[in-house]
Amino acid sequence: MGKFVVKATSTGFKFDLKAGNGEVIATSEVYTTEAACLNGIESVKNNCGADVEDQTVADVVAVKHPKYEVYKDKADEFRFRLKARNGEVIAASEGYKSKDGCMNGIASVKKNAPDAAVEK
Repeated sequence: MGKFVVKATSTGFKFDLKAGNGEVIATSEVYTTEAACLNGIESVKNNCGADVEDQTVADVVAVKHPKYEVYKDKADEFRFRLKARNGEVIAASEGYKSKDGCMNGIASVKKNAPDAAVEK
């Protein structure tokens, strides 16, 4: 069972979504308040079933928000970001060496986020 872990930072609050094995699947931006961070968690729970827009292929098929965007970063690794209905990024992944690994990360968010507990 996955869980959201809320952490205070020097400038606010952020969360990590962790899988049952403790691995971080996705992380948030830094929010100015804990309440805003908790709202971000609810947004991930509500939007995690979204479709995937693969931006690593030549013919990108645009997908409406909410959506996962799969892309390559400057280090040539695959990453995903989950965008809410308003287009805001609500969670982002680490870098993956393979697209399969990245797609597995998205599957893990879809599996773990809906019923994940919140730890403060």
